[in-house]
Amino acid sequence: MNKAPILILGGTGKTGKRIAQLLQEKDLPFRIGSRAASPSFDWEDRTTWRAALEGVAAVYLSYFPDLAAPGAADAIRGFTQLAAEAGVKKIVLLSGRGEHEAQACEEIVINAGMEWTILRCAWFSQNFSEGYLLEPLQAGFVALPAGGVREPFIDADDIADVAVAALTEDGHAGELYELTGPRLLTFAEAVAEVAKATGQQIQYQQVSVDEYAGMLEEYGLPNEFISLISHLFSEVLDGRNESLTDGVQRALKRAPRDFGDYVRTTAASGIWNQQ
Repeated sequence: MNKAPILILGGTGKTGKRIAQLLQEKDLPFRIGSRAASPSFDWEDRTTWRAALEGVAAVYLSYFPDLAAPGAADAIRGFTQLAAEAGVKKIVLLSGRGEHEAQACEEIVINAGMEWTILRCAWFSQNFSEGYLLEPLQAGFVALPAGGVREPFIDADDIADVAVAALTEDGHAGELYELTGPRLLTFAEAVAEVAKATGQQIQYQQVSVDEYAGMLEEYGLPNEFISLISHLFSEVLDGRNESLTDGVQRALKRAPRDFGDYVRTTAASGIWNQQ
């Protein structure tokens, strides 16, 4: 790719910031795609897309807020058409596991006329420390509409490693990597591991989707976020993803990181210390 930059959409998010760090360590040029960047990039303002794509060789495509959100497919179609016109050679798409809407977006990327790699991911381990579960853990009380269904939490560091490999190395074009951790855990079991690692009392309570939506509304979260989270817990977390895959092993020739390793490292940082 010579020295043409890689555009990282969602470059300040959980996976994007890790990809940027890895590219920086490799002394490879990149461009952050965000509203605060220069040139700026805004999914809701298509006039910003062309400048962000100028001179770019490859794109890490992370759509905000989620590929299951209304309007995502139209945005992905418009963006990939513009990327192809701009001479982009390669796209790596962050996709969701078990989301029919995400798979429709995958098909758009696959048929866009560029080299492609799909990263179809399970729930991120980092949702417990860099997302909406952080404050409940710090408060010692986690309520979620999740019961006995087990999830193969994937470490965002693994996603970033696979993404950088796909963006910078040969051998990943045309690959769909379904990325999971090496172990299945319920949300209650995951919270229990955090409690054990921190030595703190953390209560877990299962609630209904409607009750959870009401809690999020009380916190003042926007309706579109509440609808998306409710969709993910009511439909995607129905057991369809209760299985392990070899995506990390295929892409990186190593095993994925275990949730327990993530918990121990994160607990040592003190971020879960109760407020």
